[in-house]
Amino acid sequence: MAYAIRANKVSIRYMTGDFKDIGLKEYFMRRLTNNYQVREFWADRNVSFTLEPGDMLGIIGANGAGKSTLLKAVSGIMVPTEGWVDVRGKIAALLELASGFDGDLTVRENAYLRGALLGYTREFMDRKYDEIIAFAELQDFQERRFKQLSSGMKSRLAFSIACLVEPDILILDEVLSVGDGAFRKKSEAKMKDILKSGVTGILVSHSIGQIRGMSSKVLWLDKGRQICFSSEVKKTCDAYEEFLITKKAPSGQKDIDRMAAEFQERKAREKAEKERSEQEKILEMLRTADRNAAEAAVRDFLGV
Repeated sequence: MAYAIRANKVSIRYMTGDFKDIGLKEYFMRRLTNNYQVREFWADRNVSFTLEPGDMLGIIGANGAGKSTLLKAVSGIMVPTEGWVDVRGKIAALLELASGFDGDLTVRENAYLRGALLGYTREFMDRKYDEIIAFAELQDFQERRFKQLSSGMKSRLAFSIACLVEPDILILDEVLSVGDGAFRKKSEAKMKDILKSGVTGILVSHSIGQIRGMSSKVLWLDKGRQICFSSEVKKTCDAYEEFLITKKAPSGQKDIDRMAAEFQERKAREKAEKERSEQEKILEMLRTADRNAAEAAVRDFLGV
């Protein structure tokens, strides 16, 4: 099957201490005093994955894992130091909340500006504008300056534009984590509809629940290193949650399988302990003749 995105051994290196960082004068001074040093930092190292149309890739990893840097390479903002990324289709990427917007322009003006940056004509944006504003729930703020909006409003506008301009590939970096609960649910439902139409998605989120609920594949990064790329989303997320507790990264698939099983055992123990605690609470109420409180606790325990 034809792929939408393919990354092959992508590595991205940052250089610290070179003349671009310290300035030309300081560069020559350090060279003359034999005090010139350049340090390398690999944000991503040998990352590979393939996505077909309609796939949703969830990228997980702690802060500093290299997730956002990888998205910049996929979006074409950065060129990998080693390896390559092949993307087939038009990309709509939300990598930073205010990227592609002008704080002094109004919501209306910014909607058209963002559409132009994504390569759409004014006629196309004229047809989509009302739909964009309605989905973002910003009908009463169309003439307000962008910098006067709350972070949640900015996120709603950015997400609405990205989703409703019909991209082939949609890339979201923590965007679904911003805004109120109702809009997050609406956004997740919209994302699922978009994926059904064949759009390929990449989602970076610290919400494992979002990754579990929306992803068909998952990529786990740790300190720039690829832990795994898998279609077994549940198992990989279980292992990742165990990693967040133990801080011990897996070294292979056997470790991932073991960590996922240990996480399930941990959840089962916690559930049993919670049920035992509730039972003891009910018994104590019965012993103290607090019948009404006991009956309420029983109903809560049984979920009725």
